[in-house]
Amino acid sequence: MAAVEVDRDSCAWGLTSQPESRWLASAAVVAAALLYVTLPERFTLGPAWLLPVLELALLVPLSIAVPTRHARETVAHRVASLTLVAIVSAANVASLVLLVVSLLNGVQRAGQELIFAAMQIWLTNVIVFGLWYWELDRGGPSARCRTSHREPDFLFPQMSTPAAAPSNWAPKFLDYLYVAFTNATAFSPTDTLPLTAWAKVLMAIQSLTSLLTVALVAGRAVNIL
Repeated sequence: MAAVEVDRDSCAWGLTSQPESRWLASAAVVAAALLYVTLPERFTLGPAWLLPVLELALLVPLSIAVPTRHARETVAHRVASLTLVAIVSAANVASLVLLVVSLLNGVQRAGQELIFAAMQIWLTNVIVFGLWYWELDRGGPSARCRTSHREPDFLFPQMSTPAAAPSNWAPKFLDYLYVAFTNATAFSPTDTLPLTAWAKVLMAIQSLTSLLTVALVAGRAVNIL
């Protein structure tokens, strides 16, 4: 989708975002790493500490070099940010696959262990997709700070009813995390709608992952209990 010059008075999404601190997204990555490292090792890819160490090895330099996402962000920093989210995603997908395979093979696990593992994977699923939405909408946090950016991938309520928000409102990480939470809970969009193909595909994948975690894993754990 080509970049467009927008008339800020004609549409709510035309406003550029202000530079945004990375700290909240970084805290979410750390939370995902903690959730992963506390999983039983049978549900992790290799040693439980391996992928969290890789995540922190990317996160710490990024937090030092680019503590704020701004319009002057370099391609290298952008690629590193996306790679970090991809690693967190791969770790969570691997955990879910290992858990599902364990159940399908008839391996008996304590119900309490399965419930906690399912909760950890579900919460990480929310964090992962909140990060993806934040990193990809309109080209990412740095692109949203530029006066020339592409059309939005998500329609937030403040965009359709601008009178309900401050004149300089723009979505931040917490807004995308909320979208991920409601999508994982309702298995469908709620107040924020996907507009582009990739946004719809990502939300569908998140809903499917969440449904699989709740219906198969949690359901099996309850039966064991």
